[in-house]
Amino acid sequence: MEKHGIFIFIHLRINFHTLTIKYRYDKMKIRHIGKKGKNRLKISVIGCGRWGVFLAWYLNRCRNSVYLYGRAGSDKLLKLQNERTNGTITLDQEIAVGSDLKKALESEVIVIAIASQGLRSLMQELKKIGFSHKTFVLCMKGLEVGSNKRLSEVVREYIDNDSAVAVWLGPGHPEDFVKGIPNCMVIDSDNQQVKEFLVDSFSSDLIRFYYGNDLIGNEIGAAAKNVIGIAAGMLDGMRLSSLKGGLMSRGTREIARLIKALGGSELSAYGLCHLGDYEATLFSPHSHNRRYGEAFVKGERFDALAEGCYAVKALVRLAEQNNVELPICTAVNAVLYEGKSASEMMQALFQRSLKKEFL
Repeated sequence: MEKHGIFIFIHLRINFHTLTIKYRYDKMKIRHIGKKGKNRLKISVIGCGRWGVFLAWYLNRCRNSVYLYGRAGSDKLLKLQNERTNGTITLDQEIAVGSDLKKALESEVIVIAIASQGLRSLMQELKKIGFSHKTFVLCMKGLEVGSNKRLSEVVREYIDNDSAVAVWLGPGHPEDFVKGIPNCMVIDSDNQQVKEFLVDSFSSDLIRFYYGNDLIGNEIGAAAKNVIGIAAGMLDGMRLSSLKGGLMSRGTREIARLIKALGGSELSAYGLCHLGDYEATLFSPHSHNRRYGEAFVKGERFDALAEGCYAVKALVRLAEQNNVELPICTAVNAVLYEGKSASEMMQALFQRSLKKEFL
């Protein structure tokens, strides 16, 4: 078969109708032409933690050309370069792995999966190198402590009008995805064309994507669900797991109030970014935030990243600035940073004034 400009036409006559399937192949890219056609994209994933490795694996599975970037000298990167695995996911040989940030910027789509508090410094590095016409996809759930900004707002400070930013949010753990367990997620952006392009390019039999229509609500909801996850872990640690039903309903309600106050849609709190991510965050043995909360009340050490520890600080400040009550988030913040005991804050929540479930 020739490798340049090959066209194959297959004619299937079914019930007197002809279905034509057309493929074009050349040495630079494969394009499936049709209603569900996809371009082979050049994608860089920045961050070689558990989620970043999964994203590289998944995007390669979707037949894209993937470069996985990690900090030079990091143990995680060295393990991936030497063994091609992080213990959970094994990377195909065709996935390039390295520490060249300039090379990462050669891709048209830059997927970022790092700790939220390191995003600004990363964007400063990228800005110094220089880039244009890039699409940044944030696979992170958090808020910047201090500025209290959403992560897309941080990125916008460093990109020009010819580049775009989107967020990829929702439930799922790499440990489940690699076993073939599917899930639903959401992609949102203030650029409609970018949003549609990413959903079309990233969709597969493993992840069903939905179009987000509320960037504020989706980012706030995603960051806040990690805080609710810490609260769930605290309940597990106190052997009060039966209270998770109340935690879920009241947690969603308070975050919906905050989203509305910030200019978003209350409904987003009930979507995949927040309530839809509760099973993976409040119950799963893989949830870092739940495990952190449980370890905290037991006085045990937990070293893995739990984004809710940072998000809760920003959420409490945003609530104060916008006169919104966040009793659960405030309680978690008091336990983590104000020396209050979890049992003490639980009692305080139960002693709050009685009110209607929905106002």
